[in-house]
Amino acid sequence: MPADLVWLDIIVPVLMYCALLWWVGRGLSWTARLATAAVTLLLIIAVLLAERGWR
Repeated sequence: MPADLVWLDIIVPVLMYCALLWWVGRGLSWTARLATAAVTLLLIIAVLLAERGWR
């Protein structure tokens, strides 16, 4: 895989994570924001692992 695609593999999910966390967390308490951040981060990791064939 070219280096440019690997770089996008990392940057795009992180940006999506930040945008989703900001959008969802606008009216939430800090504990709810942390829970949302953890779940979203786990989903991003799962998607990246699935794309790479669970290696």
